[in-house]
Amino acid sequence: MDPISFRLGTKNQWGWLVSLLSNDPEWLSAKVKFFLPSIDLGSRNEDPDPTQRVLLQLRELHTQGLATWQAFIHCVCMELEVPLELEVQLLSTWGHGDGFPGPLETGAESQPEPLLHLGLKRPRQSCGSSPRRKQLRRQQLELAKRYLQQLRTSAQQRYGGELPGPGQPLTFHQAYVPPILQWSRATAPFSTQEGAVPGSPRAEDGADVSLQDLFGPRADKGPRVMVLLGKAGMGKTTLTRWLCQKWADGQLDRFQALFLFEFRQLNLLAEALTLPQLLFDLCLRPEEGPDAVLQYLEKNAKGVLLIFDGLEEALHPHPSGETAGPEAPAPALGLFSGLCRGTLLPGCRVMATSRPGKLPDCLPTEAATIHLWGFDGPRVEEYVGRFFGNQPAREAALAELRANRHLRGMCAAPALCRIACLCLRHLLPDLSPGQSAALLPTVTQNYVQMVLALSPRGYRAAESLRGLGEVALRGLETGKVIFSAGDIPPAMMAFGAALGLLTSFCVCTGPRQQEPGYAFTHLSLQEFLAALHLMASPEVDKDALARHVTLNSRWLLRTKARLGLWDHLPIFLAGLASSACCPFLRHLAERGEAWVGAKQAAVIQALKKLATRRLTGPKVVELCRCVGETQEPELASLMARSLPCQLPFHNFPLTYADLAALTNVLGHREAPIRLDFEGCPLEPRCPEALAGCGRVESLSFKSRKCGDAFAEALSRSLPTMGSLKKLGLAGSKITARGIYHLVQALPLCPHLEEVSFQDNQLKNQELLSIVKVLPCLPTLRKLDLSHNNVSTATLLGLTKVAVTCPTIRMLQVREADLIILLSPPTETAAELPGSPALRGDAGQKEAQSRSLALRLQKCCLTVRDVEMLIAQLREGPLLEEVDLSGNQLEDKGCRLVAEAAPQLRIAGKLDLSDNGLSVAGVPWVLRAVSTCRNLADLHISLMHKHKTVVLTFAPEPEEQEGTQERAAFLDSLTLRVSSELPPSSPRIRLTHCGLQAEHLEQLCKALEGSCRLGHLDLSKNALGDEGVAQLARWLPALGALQSLNLSENRLSLDAVFGLAQCFSAVPWVLQLDTSFESQHVVLRGGGRARHLPARSPPPASPAQAQSSGSGQRCVPRSFCLRECRLEALSLTHLCEALEKCPGPLEVRLSCVVLSDQSLDTLLGHLPRLPQLSLLQLSQTPLSPSSPFLLAHLLGLCPRVEKVDLSWRLSQRALPLEALTQRGWAEFEDFASQQPQKVQAWGRPHQDKPGRSGSEWLTAPAPARSPSPSRFTGCGLSQMHVEPLCELLRKCEDLSQLDLSANQLGDDGLRCLLMCLPRLPISGSLDLSGNSISQEGALCLLETLPSCPRIQEAAVNLGAEQSFRIHFSRQEEAGKTLRLRECSFRPEHVPRLAAGLSQAWHLTELTLSRCCLGLQPLTLLLRLLRRPEGLLRLRVEEPWMGRAGVLTLLQVCAQASGNVTEISISESQQQLCLQLKFPRQENPEAVARRLARCDLETHHSLLAGQLMETCTWLRQLSLSQVTLCHASCQLLQSSLLPLSELKTFRLASSCVSSGGLAPLASGLSRCRHLEELDLSNNQLGEEASTVLVGALEDKSWLRRLDLSHFPLDDSTLAVLVQGLSHMPRLQSLCLSGDDIGDVGCSRLAKALEAATSLEELGLSHNRIGDAGAQHLAAVLPGLPELRRVDLSANGICSAGGVRLVESLALCKHLEELMLGCNALGDPTALGLARALPPRLRVLHLRSSRLGPEGALSLGRALDGCPHLEEISLAENTLAGQVPHFRRGLPRLRQIDLVSCEIDDQAAKLLAASFMLCPALEEILLSWNLLGDEAAAELAQVLPRMQRLKSVDLEKNRITADGAWLLAEGLARGSGIQVIRLWNNHVPPDAAQRLQSQEPRLDFAFFPNEQQAPRGT
Repeated sequence: MDPISFRLGTKNQWGWLVSLLSNDPEWLSAKVKFFLPSIDLGSRNEDPDPTQRVLLQLRELHTQGLATWQAFIHCVCMELEVPLELEVQLLSTWGHGDGFPGPLETGAESQPEPLLHLGLKRPRQSCGSSPRRKQLRRQQLELAKRYLQQLRTSAQQRYGGELPGPGQPLTFHQAYVPPILQWSRATAPFSTQEGAVPGSPRAEDGADVSLQDLFGPRADKGPRVMVLLGKAGMGKTTLTRWLCQKWADGQLDRFQALFLFEFRQLNLLAEALTLPQLLFDLCLRPEEGPDAVLQYLEKNAKGVLLIFDGLEEALHPHPSGETAGPEAPAPALGLFSGLCRGTLLPGCRVMATSRPGKLPDCLPTEAATIHLWGFDGPRVEEYVGRFFGNQPAREAALAELRANRHLRGMCAAPALCRIACLCLRHLLPDLSPGQSAALLPTVTQNYVQMVLALSPRGYRAAESLRGLGEVALRGLETGKVIFSAGDIPPAMMAFGAALGLLTSFCVCTGPRQQEPGYAFTHLSLQEFLAALHLMASPEVDKDALARHVTLNSRWLLRTKARLGLWDHLPIFLAGLASSACCPFLRHLAERGEAWVGAKQAAVIQALKKLATRRLTGPKVVELCRCVGETQEPELASLMARSLPCQLPFHNFPLTYADLAALTNVLGHREAPIRLDFEGCPLEPRCPEALAGCGRVESLSFKSRKCGDAFAEALSRSLPTMGSLKKLGLAGSKITARGIYHLVQALPLCPHLEEVSFQDNQLKNQELLSIVKVLPCLPTLRKLDLSHNNVSTATLLGLTKVAVTCPTIRMLQVREADLIILLSPPTETAAELPGSPALRGDAGQKEAQSRSLALRLQKCCLTVRDVEMLIAQLREGPLLEEVDLSGNQLEDKGCRLVAEAAPQLRIAGKLDLSDNGLSVAGVPWVLRAVSTCRNLADLHISLMHKHKTVVLTFAPEPEEQEGTQERAAFLDSLTLRVSSELPPSSPRIRLTHCGLQAEHLEQLCKALEGSCRLGHLDLSKNALGDEGVAQLARWLPALGALQSLNLSENRLSLDAVFGLAQCFSAVPWVLQLDTSFESQHVVLRGGGRARHLPARSPPPASPAQAQSSGSGQRCVPRSFCLRECRLEALSLTHLCEALEKCPGPLEVRLSCVVLSDQSLDTLLGHLPRLPQLSLLQLSQTPLSPSSPFLLAHLLGLCPRVEKVDLSWRLSQRALPLEALTQRGWAEFEDFASQQPQKVQAWGRPHQDKPGRSGSEWLTAPAPARSPSPSRFTGCGLSQMHVEPLCELLRKCEDLSQLDLSANQLGDDGLRCLLMCLPRLPISGSLDLSGNSISQEGALCLLETLPSCPRIQEAAVNLGAEQSFRIHFSRQEEAGKTLRLRECSFRPEHVPRLAAGLSQAWHLTELTLSRCCLGLQPLTLLLRLLRRPEGLLRLRVEEPWMGRAGVLTLLQVCAQASGNVTEISISESQQQLCLQLKFPRQENPEAVARRLARCDLETHHSLLAGQLMETCTWLRQLSLSQVTLCHASCQLLQSSLLPLSELKTFRLASSCVSSGGLAPLASGLSRCRHLEELDLSNNQLGEEASTVLVGALEDKSWLRRLDLSHFPLDDSTLAVLVQGLSHMPRLQSLCLSGDDIGDVGCSRLAKALEAATSLEELGLSHNRIGDAGAQHLAAVLPGLPELRRVDLSANGICSAGGVRLVESLALCKHLEELMLGCNALGDPTALGLARALPPRLRVLHLRSSRLGPEGALSLGRALDGCPHLEEISLAENTLAGQVPHFRRGLPRLRQIDLVSCEIDDQAAKLLAASFMLCPALEEILLSWNLLGDEAAAELAQVLPRMQRLKSVDLEKNRITADGAWLLAEGLARGSGIQVIRLWNNHVPPDAAQRLQSQEPRLDFAFFPNEQQAPRGT
């Protein structure tokens, strides 16, 4: 008897088992290999006797232990045809733990001890003879070769067989199909042009990889380390084993040794290893001489390839320092690091595989990165064909794949492809054609079908599957992917082995320590089985299940020691939640449908929560895959709605399956979406997944991984994307082949508006082929071809296309930038009605009206190139702009272009800057353009780094007629900006050219032939006095200029005086303006008034106002000289130069120094200047006697009409003593003689730049207007008040009297107040900064009864010290007094009360921080008594924020009059009362007070006092207060029951839990309330209780505000019930109440009874489209509706369209707010068709409007007579802004913030502003406005009289544009501020501009400057 059978105790069973297994030796060998992967039985299997081989194999299995033997017996019974009686005996004897005597110890195989322990150092070689060393070397070489042959043989035995998959027997032939490999970097590290060897991975495009690329001869030139990146299931591990097989077969002959390691096994090593231990203990140990083998490998390291599989699974961090040497032990990752860095085995090749993510730092930066993409279509079919071989099912399987696109897409992953083949092999016999789409729709269901297909028929697999699932889940939770025999029960191991779900292998846990290990065939299979356990196990509840439904970002960070293994678990859970998996789960769990349905519902609910969150790109993709696996359309729709309008995907790999899942979700979306892929490694065929995705509006790819295959796949999908408007493919590697496919696809995209092919390395032919297709793209607006390879020949070809193509409106090329802008034709000839001739005329007219802008900057164009360009442009259309700056034209090229300019029809700018033009070439350019009729401006500047040569042309008259709406607007403008001159007066600017006197002759000769020269600018040159004198002689020959600028030419005063003689010699010179210190010298001619300073006085007579009426003698001349030192001699020369000047003459001087002698000299020459009409001395230091010298000017010069003096004392102020002794009498006498001429007199003060300080003005004033008088900082005291008042009494009207910053004090104030009734002040009196105390404030109060014209007074005695009084022209009822920080003491309170009692007309008093404590305030209210009338008292004190409501109500109870209004705000520290005098009793209140007389508690006494004082209370407002129980009781008992109470507000407050009940009770008794405000309160869970009381019997209620009120289902039900009983309700506000569509439905039904409703506020809720439709059904039934606010409610186009249709029926609607909803263009179009007739306010901010919707809405609003405010901010208008033709007469504000408005659109917009005369505020911030827009706005600003604010922040306006705006403001605009923060204006320029024009605001925070009252 066999010893085994003897030991087992039964001979028959052993014999039967041997007999049974002898019939199937291959099956037995496979199982032995599975259970004993570490034992080589090859030599033992050579026994010729089959029975002996079986006995040997059984003995080896039995010696492994109980678990292995039991698992083997289960496999025998499960997989083989075992007789029933034998199966029962086998399972009863060995299938359980009974009857097994223990493991056998005789079968253990011992390994020979090594010759030398690998951890020890090598012994030194002895110095023997040379033959001995040679013999030793030969022996070492033979040992190494023998080891390498053994290594190859071992690889053949391990990898040389088939590569089985789950369920495939070893005899099944399966050929390997290589996946797609692609370089991940921009350029391949070495040549990829070599052909692939047979059977190697095939190469696609230039950047795809073949085996020859990786390991061929050229690979030596590339990186030594390479990393293969691929997602799970892409075949990384299979590829590594296939490489081992190829090496074993001799195909990788350049490598002598190949080692394959798996990090999942390396992680099991308990100790650190040396390099020899890694190579020999983990792979194959040399039989002898390991040192010799290692030496050989080190010497031939270039022939060694080490492959590391699963780099992402490496657990242990490698040490920071490099490995010391081959003998130093280190963790596995440390050895890998040493191999990569070359410190170990230098020169060897290292290859690693990993999932995408962050790679370890040990990888060198030069390592090659390769992406592994799985299968494409041909590879899938090849794999399926080889899988089925010659079986009959092959063609049927291929037919199913070709018919099922979704299944074919899933097969892109090789692992899934294998599973799909298994399923098809199982299903095809019973499958009808096309049925696979229903049976295999998801990845999860493929796995389910695989399990069903592999399970033995008749075998109940449920328990075993659940058991394997538990093992799998436990492994995932602990980070274990390799299991030992003890981790898996034998029955489950047998089941897994039988189905091919488990694999076995030898695991090395240390040096010479090996044991068998088991793992699931793939990690995703482990995750699937874990998901099965979670769904089917009764031990996993729904909460635990939901916690596993998470999304893992694919941006891997190795910050945890444990490996994350949850990539596919949520996907499998989602797939198992599908209803199609319910039968399988019921069978697996052995539970009912309800139990399984609850588990599935938990997963669906968890996914719904994730679908509403804002997720990153990787998580969005993973969630899309989960949603697709569920097959739930409702869930897909929810996620589609929740996605943002722009979805970015950055820097993570994407496959076809990822985009297919995204496309599936987008198929359920209604709103358009923009997809942006940047830096993402993309599978070449993944764009095919986007086919049919109709909601994608913008699609952008930016990745170097995209090649021709990607472009070809994209071209197949583009025509199917019906909503695509923007396409971007940047930074790719597409070539001519890819471009060919894209060009064929572009004309099939009917809505394409923008295409970008940036940075694609495209060459000439590719670029031209793209441009030639432009005529076939009717809607295209922009083509971007920047950063490609453009030659000069290609550039000229592009210009030729631009000239001939009718839709191109701009070609812009600047260095690497190449952009083409197009303007689609508004109406094609085919669409026009009428005859063909009519259509032809229309087409011809359209072609003639086309304009083209050509910008060819820095393109290296030469003279030859520009000649060809000119020939092209001569036959072209109207040129809006030609920019040739930055080229190499030089003098000749610039002359050629300038000569050709008259024939080129340029209507805008011709830029020749930076082309090498010299000073000698300037006259040639001038001659060339001197005869050009439409030249408007020529600017040449040659001294800066950027050499400017710009010619600006004005449109021809016939061209101006065809500029659409803008022509009519421009014709109506009569005010012209100096920067935009008409064609009749061109400007020539030759600045910074280094011009000297020697150059003037050539320049003047070049200009002499031009009879149209208007403005000549020669500033910032080096002319000097000689050049100016020479130019003065040439001036008569240059014609009638309008201006000549000679600034900054190093001129002296003599040169200036010489120019003054031009007044007589040159007729056109009317003004000479000079600032000597800054060297500003300008001569001006016609249009003088336009250039005068902003504050210049108006003409004194009609004769002076005429510019050229009846001869030169009537034309006024002006001489202005500033910033100079005028001595007596200089003044003499000046006056002599001016004597011959024809008059009238105005002279303005501003001197640094002007002595009395110089002033006498000037005054002495005045009689010899009879033509002098104005002499002005400003910003000039004068002596104290100067005013009296100038006072005699009227007697000295009778013809002088005006003397304007502005002086500044250099050392100290003018002594008042001198004025009082000498000046007062003279001034009084002077004022009494000419009272109508004196406007103001006072000491100088600092005012705005450009405006003088103190003035002594005399001017005839036929029509007088109120004049201001300022005496600030004059040191006036009490003694000066009466004389000053006597003088001021003689003035007819004073609009403003300013006495601030003097020394009046309380006595001076009292004296002034006594004189006030006699002063003719009609505006304001300012007494700030006069050291006034509380006494002065009380004096003011006591003066009010005697000054009936005082309307308002404000006193602040704090740090600001302000004291202002405002008057009315006539006595008016109602006065206001505001006292702040007056620090009243207790003794002041009686006087304050007495003053208030006497001031009967005072109706409002505010006391802010006046130190009125509780007792003083109580005393004030008690003493305050008046005969009759109302007084509103507002008190603000810090203690009021702490006192509480009870204390403040107690104060109110002390009032002597009836309290009609109470307002308390703790946060504002404010109490406001309205008192009514005399006090009256209310019979109802008396009766209620008598009913409580028996109670004597403090509470009852206070309640009684309140009831008596507040008997006529009409309004009670409590804001931001805290109500305790006692406060609520007091309100309940005393205030709320009052019959006169009409308004109750409790806002933003907190009510204690004990106070809710009395508050609710009190509110229930307010039956006559008309207004109730309970917004923003914290009422806790009992809010419904308060609401019940608040709404009970409120039939009189007119206004109800419950904003931000906790409205749950119960409180909403209470509200709905209460609304049904409020027929008089006019206003309902429920903003921010979290009302959904269901709540809105209930609310809409309740509103049917509110027929008086005028205002409905439901903003910031979530009613959605469903709620909007419910409201739309009700709104037409509200005839009085005037205001609707539905902002931020998640309403899309469907709800918006229905809503505007309903609102069109609301004839009284005035305000409509629908912002922050995704309304889209359909809603705008619907609103435009039916606009409410009385609409005043329209807000559509951030409503996803497009150009179409905005334009249609603008046309509908045009001419709307009531519209006052419109907001279209944050909508993508793309330059198509609404413009008006009829205008909006009442529009006050227009908001177009962040609407992508550019300069072109701004032109029409500015014209529209002119048609809105009431416009006050324009918001255009965060747009694309530049200087052209600024110029347009500068034209219209002076014409808009009511405009106050213009917001231009965050635009592209430069300093030039800001200067134009300042010019527009200087022409009389009433604008208070133009905001220009964050524009392209340098800080120094911004500071300079703001100093010149303070209304320009460049700061981040706006400068809020309050305008003076009455302006």
